[in-house]
Amino acid sequence: MKIGVNTWVWTSPFTTADFDLIPKIGRMGFDVLEVALDDPGLIDAPLLRKAAADNGLAITVCGAFGPTRDIASEDAAIRANGANYIRSSIAFTEAVGSTLFSGPVYSAVGKTRMVPEAQKKREWAWCVETLQDIAGAAMDAGVTVGIEPLNRFESDMVNLTEQALALIDDVGSSAYGIHIDTFHANIEEKSIPEAIRAAGKRLVHVHACENDRGIPGSGHQDWKGIRDALAEIEYDGALVIESFTPGAVEIAKAASIWRPLAPSQDELASAGANYLRNLFG
Repeated sequence: MKIGVNTWVWTSPFTTADFDLIPKIGRMGFDVLEVALDDPGLIDAPLLRKAAADNGLAITVCGAFGPTRDIASEDAAIRANGANYIRSSIAFTEAVGSTLFSGPVYSAVGKTRMVPEAQKKREWAWCVETLQDIAGAAMDAGVTVGIEPLNRFESDMVNLTEQALALIDDVGSSAYGIHIDTFHANIEEKSIPEAIRAAGKRLVHVHACENDRGIPGSGHQDWKGIRDALAEIEYDGALVIESFTPGAVEIAKAASIWRPLAPSQDELASAGANYLRNLFG
């Protein structure tokens, strides 16, 4: 199993000036560097590709969806901006030699409201239309887009794996797959292992997060059940530790990281990697 870590563990936004993290991540024994893509313009993609390769790291890319990148917005200009961000993220993903871009692509993180059913259907339709338009670019780039359900406090649109599967079915393109984050799933799913089994071969990415986003293995997640379900569906993607610093610009409020979750961010990453490696090894 390939074990990875997201750059949000240490910094936001991740920029070329932060590439000194890459050798450290390699020394910690990770297999995958996950780039949190707050702003593609802040990162030298060719240099990143080389730096990751020099340190034996594959790359995955995770999107940051603030209110100006909401493809389900009533404002057509915001929807267009969100679509442009996804397209530029797909291009960035291809440029760094990766085949996976993922995140809550369908809406803005922190968008939580009680709205009439008719409005929900309009927002869903805008989202489907945009993802259909983008599908060709993803396929041309050889990039799969992972759709990540969020918990109810961060989104009112897609909270469950079954909702993400329904969205993919409505879009009707093999460019999309399921991205399960165990932090969100711990809140929303009746059973994370069963959600994994429901995703099946359409599961393309996993964020391996403890129930409090602290060190994996230090909380109450059903890690053995998660491991067994992933083995059952023959999952061959990455397990990426995702946590945050309080300064995460695009999602700071929604992530609600108000206190240290480990003695240090380095320990959160390294101890989490050791736990996952032993569990899945």
